[in-house]
Amino acid sequence: MKPKIFIDGEHGTTGLQIRTRMADRSDVELLSIPEAERRNAAIREDLLNSADVAILCLPDDASKQAVKMLEGNNAVRIIDTSTAHRVATDWAYGFAELDGDQAEKIRDARLVANPGCYPTGAIGLVRPLRQAGILPQDYPVTVNAVSGYTGGGKQMIAQMEDPANPGHIASPNFLYGLTLQHKHVPEMKIHGLLDRAPIFSPSVGRFPQGMIVQVPLFLQDLADGASLKSVHEALEAHYAGQSIVEVVPLESSQAMPRVDAVELAGKDTMKLFVFGSEGGDQINLVALLDNLGKGASGAAVQNMDLMLSA
Repeated sequence: MKPKIFIDGEHGTTGLQIRTRMADRSDVELLSIPEAERRNAAIREDLLNSADVAILCLPDDASKQAVKMLEGNNAVRIIDTSTAHRVATDWAYGFAELDGDQAEKIRDARLVANPGCYPTGAIGLVRPLRQAGILPQDYPVTVNAVSGYTGGGKQMIAQMEDPANPGHIASPNFLYGLTLQHKHVPEMKIHGLLDRAPIFSPSVGRFPQGMIVQVPLFLQDLADGASLKSVHEALEAHYAGQSIVEVVPLESSQAMPRVDAVELAGKDTMKLFVFGSEGGDQINLVALLDNLGKGASGAAVQNMDLMLSA
């Protein structure tokens, strides 16, 4: 019998992207709710409880409500793409490349919290250096990033694409999260193994999908002997043997004139770079991904496949 998958919130941006990725799959059965009934709690609850895996593509409060609908039904496994459970200790963090045994933790878990798009890049860069002893746990990390506007969901898509929208945004690029209290910060701190919350400065560009995440570092404030090469080697060692996250060779990085935010649009992989000059005292760590790919829907499907392989 094919495993049954219900995407709660399938008509939203992330849900639609998951459906697209699963459109040609014959190994699972997709349970679906008509868009007109998406707010019908009774139908949603029935579909949630009929699934083998429920993928929640909902705002935080709605995700918490969906989890409550499944209380007492341990047969249904959950992937939550919202922020609601990303730092909860009883949820597996759905970044399979986080550690050597993280894929196995996801495979065996009933509750999986899909990472945020920005944190996927930031944690993907920072955590390997923390585990290698190169980055001190109290280092004052800063994270600067730009995302495609689809990360803001249907509302922002309409604001960016429709000049007649009352909230139309004409800017080619804008900074937000100006209070430095962005909802992704706790996730970056905890899963980045940091003592101090990073300063996070996100922005949105006038392109639908894509993302650049930057973490600049001073080498003299890292472990003794840290260099462009040793930082790169630590990332290479961490991600060795898997196919989703690519650490770009130093030689290739040094020859690049620019990094294109949309290079991985439509793909579910991530590229990591270490930029700087040999003998210099600064480096810039950069993650390149699709905000809706490895940053959201692609990661959800990756986690679902791991869970179904148990």
